[in-house]
Amino acid sequence: MIQNTLRTIIIATLWSTASTIMAQTKSQAFIDYIEKYKSIAIEQMELHKIPASITLAQGLLESGAGSSELAKKSNNHFGIKCGSTWFGPTYTHFDDGRNECFRVYANVRESYDDHSQFLQKERYSRLFRLSTTDYKGWAHGLKACGYATSPTYADRLIGIIELYELNKLDRDPNAPVVIPEPQPVYETVELRAHRLLTNNNVMCIRATNSDTWDSLAQEFSISKKHLLAWNEAIESVDINEGDLIYLQKKQKKAAKQYGKDYWHHVRQGESMYSIAQLYGIRLKNLYRLNFRPADYAPQAGDLLKVR
Repeated sequence: MIQNTLRTIIIATLWSTASTIMAQTKSQAFIDYIEKYKSIAIEQMELHKIPASITLAQGLLESGAGSSELAKKSNNHFGIKCGSTWFGPTYTHFDDGRNECFRVYANVRESYDDHSQFLQKERYSRLFRLSTTDYKGWAHGLKACGYATSPTYADRLIGIIELYELNKLDRDPNAPVVIPEPQPVYETVELRAHRLLTNNNVMCIRATNSDTWDSLAQEFSISKKHLLAWNEAIESVDINEGDLIYLQKKQKKAAKQYGKDYWHHVRQGESMYSIAQLYGIRLKNLYRLNFRPADYAPQAGDLLKVR
């Protein structure tokens, strides 16, 4: 019965996804930002071989299209922290932790220049073996090299690039980027539907900030009891934006791409539960794979097997 329901969900979601893509709303603030800074992004691509689409997408994402406190007060559009090599002016701002030090620039162009210089570090060197037209490779590479801690960072960059067709700038810097005018979002069930994803061969969705266990159970015609069980959660656990919510039982171990030599490097704030959700594996199996007791709490820097 559940499998039949899920097959129905897949078919319905394919149709609703197509509707969502067609009606996806463009932000006027993003459009204005692109028009204002695309020439600088193209200039950086010609000088440093960094895709203009990536530079613009990072600027849009990190600065909220220039609206963030950090962008307004320090002209820092890429969230670059001070580091040991920075001797210029600084600005204290809350990010991953309190009172973190960020670089201050005299103008936005300086921020773009420094972003290109920042990516010349050894840790990002492998990115420059990619073509400037491989925006997906660059997006995933930036995440893999540690530019950002968010597990959705690469997907968010790619989403911005594709929605605003920024990859056209990588192929032909002289070609205008045709950006459709913002369209209204019509409040229908089809347009609000989540896009079905697969992680470790398990169907799942990315949660929004308005999702609840009840609303998701209703949307996908799944009992809340099953939904909670598959996500190893209790009803009182809040769903956060960006969380992976599984619509099937998770696997016993991670996907084959995470071979015997792969180790998950625990980051600050991660838990055994969040790591299990990230890889689409059952929590009890994650403990067993690592011979850890039930009261084990991972610390930043710990290494964990996921397969």
